[in-house]
Amino acid sequence: MSDLLSHVLEASGGTARWRDLTTISARIDYGGPFWELKGHPAFAGVAQVDADVQAERIRHRHESTGVVTEYDKIADRVTVTAPDGSTEVLDHPRKSLHGAALETPWTAAQTAYFRGYATWHYLVEPYLFTLPGVETQEVEPWIEDGAKWRVLSVAFPPSIDTHNTTQRYYFDEVFHLRRMDYQPEVVGFSPTAHYILEETEVDGIVVPTRRSIHRRNEDGTADRSFAVITLDLTDLALR
Repeated sequence: MSDLLSHVLEASGGTARWRDLTTISARIDYGGPFWELKGHPAFAGVAQVDADVQAERIRHRHESTGVVTEYDKIADRVTVTAPDGSTEVLDHPRKSLHGAALETPWTAAQTAYFRGYATWHYLVEPYLFTLPGVETQEVEPWIEDGAKWRVLSVAFPPSIDTHNTTQRYYFDEVFHLRRMDYQPEVVGFSPTAHYILEETEVDGIVVPTRRSIHRRNEDGTADRSFAVITLDLTDLALR
């Protein structure tokens, strides 16, 4: 384990505390034009979210529509259940998005897959970096708005679905996450900069509560004039 990762884990609540957790729950308000671009504007808005901490498994219940979506990496399956009980099931969701571009329309199940694996990552990081097969390495620091952030490059194994195999995470002087960079395979490897704007502490665990996702320029800076996706978390609970 790198020196930086050790500090990050301690600052987020400590590995032992994370290992005791089974579930993170929250009300998440999803915003931004991304959902309409993909043909599913109803995915914007508030959902009750329950994420398994020890396995890549997550459930959303959308408050305005009553639709329930579930993603389970172990089963490699997405299920979308309408209020009348009808279901849409998608096995091997990652394969179904091979070659998709940013403008490619998605089915409801594909959209649920993207939102599911992405949100699971956001809720379980940085504990996620300790799971089997995950490799981390500190790389050159980054200067932004006069602040020097230490940077962790994280490589994920095939057993964990994520935006892309290797992603970068930026940490401030107290080892809290401030930004992450990735290029999602399922949207044509579009360069992305993802910012943490607010956070809170819940039962000893530091949880980001406000996120803003932007396009990343060739020089590594972000176009912060326009947010593609936003997430605002409330009513957090750990079990």
